[in-house]
Amino acid sequence: MRDRQSITGLFFIARQAPARVMHATLLAGGLTVGLGACSFTSPDEATGSQSVGIHGVTAQQARSIASEAYLYGTPMVASYQTLYAFSIDKNNPQYKGPFNTMHSVARVVTPQDTSVLTPNADTPLSFAVLDLRAEPVVISVPPMESRRYFALQLMDLYTYNFAYIGSRSTGNNGGNFLIAGPRWKGKTPAGITKVIRSETELVNVVGRTQLFNAADLDNVKRIQSRYKIQPLSSFSKRPAPPAPEPVEWIAPVPPGEMRSSLEFYNQLAFLLQFAPTHPTEKWLRERFASVGIRPGQPYKADSLNPSLRRALQEGMHTAQNDIDKNRNALAGKTDGLFGDRATLKIDYLSRATGTQVAIGGNSREEALFPVLEKDSRGQELDGRYAYTLRFAPRSLPPVNAFWSMTMYRLPEQQLTPNPINRYLINASMLPSMKKDPDGGVTLYIQAQSPGKGKESNWLPAPDGPFMVTMRYYWPKPDLLSGKWVAPQIERVPN
Repeated sequence: MRDRQSITGLFFIARQAPARVMHATLLAGGLTVGLGACSFTSPDEATGSQSVGIHGVTAQQARSIASEAYLYGTPMVASYQTLYAFSIDKNNPQYKGPFNTMHSVARVVTPQDTSVLTPNADTPLSFAVLDLRAEPVVISVPPMESRRYFALQLMDLYTYNFAYIGSRSTGNNGGNFLIAGPRWKGKTPAGITKVIRSETELVNVVGRTQLFNAADLDNVKRIQSRYKIQPLSSFSKRPAPPAPEPVEWIAPVPPGEMRSSLEFYNQLAFLLQFAPTHPTEKWLRERFASVGIRPGQPYKADSLNPSLRRALQEGMHTAQNDIDKNRNALAGKTDGLFGDRATLKIDYLSRATGTQVAIGGNSREEALFPVLEKDSRGQELDGRYAYTLRFAPRSLPPVNAFWSMTMYRLPEQQLTPNPINRYLINASMLPSMKKDPDGGVTLYIQAQSPGKGKESNWLPAPDGPFMVTMRYYWPKPDLLSGKWVAPQIERVPN
């Protein structure tokens, strides 16, 4: 199988290989990795006692702590790359706007849009970075049609999807949602629909609003224009609290160096100040502090004992190997890598793996994005051949919102030009499609037209290799449990 992914979230930072759900127990690098959890088991039974310049800490202990910190911190450092680009670095081409403002993009995606992998043509995006240090913010969303899916995904610095505002989670009636940081102890004012608490003071928000077709674009723009973020003091018409202490934002680790540069640990120490210690992680933070990684305190590798620097480098290498082994051992889907703290618990390995696969991936109950690259015979898809995919009667994908399938040429993972300017087929197109005699629906996946009588069901393919990304929004239990089995792509005999 090719090394592909369907990007699910904040896809601008890194292009990584797909992760897969683990089926066995892996023991490596001082870690115990199981199906449902990952816990650090660091006995630190050193075979030697080489000094790293810190009383009571051996080189082996330092390596173990460095591995733990790398797995724990990888999502935080990657999140910071995103929010720095989006809301701090005004010279970055990805800059969206200052903290606590919503930036939306609404247009029909075409083959000319090549800045991201597997561009999503279903749901125009909105972005925001929340700074909750001074006070909470209120996110207001408008009421909209019951048939239109939308979701605002709230992701903390740990990359936990700690909340959603949207069709599945809060409904389509609109409302005002108070997003509070971990230190807020105020009272909820009138007019607030729901209070949502974040474990960290910095939050990434990704919004998705369903686009039915090209003629629907102005409706999406109107909805997006009414997504609003304001400080709680503005919402409640009260004086603003004192501004937080100014922060000297440090430049993030370049993506290409994040897995090898010891600057990673300085970044982690910087970010810990925005993430108060969770009760279950007190012991872990104490271990980080034992080698000098403390919230908000600079951690400059050049000034460290050479033996400690070597231990940090070795620990980072070990942990990255664990991530790579995990990714290689998984079995074709990424949905177990994303979720909230209650779902992932202390599975830091999965959290780090998910970050390197596609930072900002949706929780599985919100959306699933499997990728189809082979036909029913296990042969890679290629536009030299014609294919069909048939949904049997009453066997369309079981979703509460909608489903789609989008064509991407390989290896670029981009949309491809075609005579009818159609890049996807989705649920909203079903009324215009032809049914089979038994009521099923057959889709024609090929480079050349299947004939005028079948073009309503045609998903044009490029002349060469391609893949199809399925998108299932708000999946029903039968889809989540695997009871519903997706049909395979069948090659048409010559």
